[in-house]
Amino acid sequence: MPTPSAAPFLPACFPLPRDEPFTRAQALASGVGARELTRLCRAGTLRRPVPGVYLAAEAGDSLLLRAQALRLVVPPDSVVCDRHAGWLLGAEMALAPGEHVELRPVSVFRPSGHGRLKRGLADGGERNLRPEDVTVAHGIRVTTALRTAHDLGRVRNPRVALPAMDAVARLGRFDLDQLRRGVDRYRGMRWVSTLRAVAPLVDPRAESPPESVLRMECVELGLGFLEPQVEVREDGRLLGRLDLACAALRLAVEYDGVEWHSTPEQQEHDRRRRSHLQDVHGWVFVVVRREHLYGDRRDELAPMLLAGLAEARRRAAARITH
Repeated sequence: MPTPSAAPFLPACFPLPRDEPFTRAQALASGVGARELTRLCRAGTLRRPVPGVYLAAEAGDSLLLRAQALRLVVPPDSVVCDRHAGWLLGAEMALAPGEHVELRPVSVFRPSGHGRLKRGLADGGERNLRPEDVTVAHGIRVTTALRTAHDLGRVRNPRVALPAMDAVARLGRFDLDQLRRGVDRYRGMRWVSTLRAVAPLVDPRAESPPESVLRMECVELGLGFLEPQVEVREDGRLLGRLDLACAALRLAVEYDGVEWHSTPEQQEHDRRRRSHLQDVHGWVFVVVRREHLYGDRRDELAPMLLAGLAEARRRAAARITH
């Protein structure tokens, strides 16, 4: 992916924007001839993200730039959908894992009966969209947050659906009753069974995709009473926010991802916080890592969660007895 520091720069006299795409017609109207466009492309100063559209190499690459390039040439009835709609609306975690580093074709659809787009950066087809399903973000037609959440729930894998739906729900553009009531609209459509199963689990309090997946695993094991992001205080002072917890049982299930829990300083902070809550307040912690959710230790997850639940119940019974 080109970056501003590595890409060759356009000459200072270049008459068109350096940070947004432009069409061949716009270039010709500004006095940049066809031969000059070809020369600049061969030199690596310009690139063509889609046929007929140019972008300064120094601008780099991003999903927004790709969507802006498509907007210049796709039919006006086209709509960005699915994960890319969520991203454009502000839900960055709606993107597929790693997509912020390695971009994928933008999901662009047209209303039913209008034909499929055939563009290098577009991946889509036709979709049954109502006028109320479409809004505008960054000057680009996209599906609304509610329609985007419904579309993201209609995929094969619930572990993919729930994190994306949670991310869009965090935007606060719809309430959960709206989300659940709207499921019947998609009866008979592809993977509506996933949407029907996942919609009741959507919770905007989840702060990352692994937390969403972990919550789903807890629900399947009968730990659906655990709530996301539970605050624990001592004399009015915040001791911590627990990823999933039940205050009545003093049971906490936390995900330790690499980004926030890998350095010695981060690990020491986790140790001190959990030790205080365990020793002083009687909390039981189940600490889950990536390998338990996605890796070769997934078979350990259920026993860990059930053992933690059993211990929390034992301690709760002891507190009542005393």
